[in-house]
Amino acid sequence: MEKRAGLILTGGGARAAYQVGVLKAIAEFLPRRAHNPFPVICGTSAGALNAATLAINAQSFRKGVRYLDNIWKNFHANQVYRTDVVGVFNNTMLWLAGLILSGLGINKLRQVSLLDNSPLVEFLEQVLTCEKIQDSIDAGLLHALSITASGYGSGQSVTFYQGVEQLVPWRRTRRIGIPAQIEIKHLLASAALPFIFPAALINREYFGDGSMRQIAPISSALHLGATHILVIGVTSNGYAGQIRREEMNEYPSLAHIAGHALNSIFLDSMEVDLERVQRINKLVAMMPESACAQADIKHVDVLVVSPSQPIEKIAERYATELPWTIRLLLRMVGAVPHSGGILLSYLLSEGKFCRALIDLGYQDALKRREEILRFLDTQPFRDDEMPR
Repeated sequence: MEKRAGLILTGGGARAAYQVGVLKAIAEFLPRRAHNPFPVICGTSAGALNAATLAINAQSFRKGVRYLDNIWKNFHANQVYRTDVVGVFNNTMLWLAGLILSGLGINKLRQVSLLDNSPLVEFLEQVLTCEKIQDSIDAGLLHALSITASGYGSGQSVTFYQGVEQLVPWRRTRRIGIPAQIEIKHLLASAALPFIFPAALINREYFGDGSMRQIAPISSALHLGATHILVIGVTSNGYAGQIRREEMNEYPSLAHIAGHALNSIFLDSMEVDLERVQRINKLVAMMPESACAQADIKHVDVLVVSPSQPIEKIAERYATELPWTIRLLLRMVGAVPHSGGILLSYLLSEGKFCRALIDLGYQDALKRREEILRFLDTQPFRDDEMPR
């Protein structure tokens, strides 16, 4: 079987800047003119935006990463959602009205969310030319790109994929994979944080953030032909075993609860899926090849790179970078100044915070250079050694 590396970029709003730092280091590990080293790229939530950019720029991996680096380092919240007084006030009032009307059984407001992400629509249309994804596939530089979103009507985790003709759709419990021409609407749907950003209409169904109901995040890459997978997470998994129960004398704020819910969406399913893969790998090691083939199971190498520091703690240091209107809104729900750092970290799309995450990702990847190179089955190049 042909070896084919898969890349999974998970969700998490502004936290996705961390992925850019990891990718930046990987680009430096490879020859300057190297093509995309990941034939299969899977993106979810904000990770979908990074995934699409890499797919579009598959001809030059370093160029694609540089493009992402420039975007995230110069990001401002007003490029993602409205931060002006009128926009924030009107949308907040609509959100509150929607909650009241829904409680009364009235659903008159078609689009209800805490923030208005119309600036993100305009921004993505300017910076991403999704038509070039097919060019990368036709050139043999990309096997498949997938974007996962959650259907509010069906309750299914839907993976939209664009790739080579040999790929076939799949259907599993609560999750399906269907071919599509990836467009901006798929990215917006995948990145629509629940309650915070509006759902996106695709065909006849509204979709929200892809991390919801995504019970097997790794499976999409396997269905699309990946034989070994690199996962770049946005939560500090390394601290999972170090968490200590802290005494809480005050009732948790709305921001605290919202942050906990978001962490459950973005963290839990990936951790469970990784444990499942590890168990299957152990089982495969004990079984004869014929039995594995009959059971349709195989060993899958998975390398995970995730933040070495809690991102919510970094977010708290940069809370003042947000526009005052958003800080006021977050203060109303208990997210600032010293609480709700988790929620804050998803919304803090400001350059200084993003640069801190990029630097963290870059340093984390440098420390694991040899592991990553072994995963990619390649050797580092010097500029004077590169093929011409």
